[in-house]
Amino acid sequence: MWQERSRSQISSIAVALFAAATGAGAILTAVLDNRAPLVAGALIGLYLLFSVKVADQWEKVAVLRMGRYIGLRGPGLFHIIPVLDRLSRYVDQRVRVASVMAESTLTRDTVPVNVDAIVFWLVWNAEKSILEVEDFVQAITMSAQTGLRESIGRHELAQMITERETLGRELQRILDEKTNPWGITVQSVEIRDVRIPQGLEDAMSRQAQAERERQARIILGQAETDIAEKFSEAAATYQNNPVALHLRAMNMLYEAIKERGSMVIVPSSVVETMGLGGMLATASLGGTKSQ
Repeated sequence: MWQERSRSQISSIAVALFAAATGAGAILTAVLDNRAPLVAGALIGLYLLFSVKVADQWEKVAVLRMGRYIGLRGPGLFHIIPVLDRLSRYVDQRVRVASVMAESTLTRDTVPVNVDAIVFWLVWNAEKSILEVEDFVQAITMSAQTGLRESIGRHELAQMITERETLGRELQRILDEKTNPWGITVQSVEIRDVRIPQGLEDAMSRQAQAERERQARIILGQAETDIAEKFSEAAATYQNNPVALHLRAMNMLYEAIKERGSMVIVPSSVVETMGLGGMLATASLGGTKSQ
């Protein structure tokens, strides 16, 4: 999970100081032929080994002297008094990511869903995060999981699928209100995935397909209605204007026979009624001359 540095960790600088003090004592012992410098150097080296600590640029640590909080240390090199002082765990103040999951949680419309989310958070006050809560990392994870379940129960499935950003902002607000007293702020919450049972997913797919087919039939029926209305308007126009009807018929025949090799059979009654004999003869003669 999260890797926090142990309070008993010995820094490489402390090891180097221990080696230097012990080495200096050994050299003086060899020069003076006296063991006192070696013992003194070893004692000084042991003191430096456990008193010199280092915190990285992004870290803070609390110092407790005889159990009482005396302040924060870091980043960089700092000194404590061995035996009297002890350190809390090092607090990483960079942005962290927590992955949370809510399994088989019922939505507002009683649909069981599995939701995956990621929470971006950081420690803005290391003192509060150390003194106010025992394990803030676990507290963040458990609070995010609980808040996610509560937020799922207040939304319907359709909202969760189409309004993930809204759900994330709501969850971020809930968590931020809860964690601010601990010196922690939740920057954002992102909903990664919303999964529903396979059977329900198939049923929703069939429902969506049926809805698309219904819409297609409605559009087709509307088009047929529009065409019928246009035909009705045209029929009314032709009924009151026989000349227009004859012109339309002549145009249709012309379009049919203007292509070479085409043949159109027209009843003689239609030809006599519309007076098309002359027009057909003219078209026929024109076709013969062009050949």
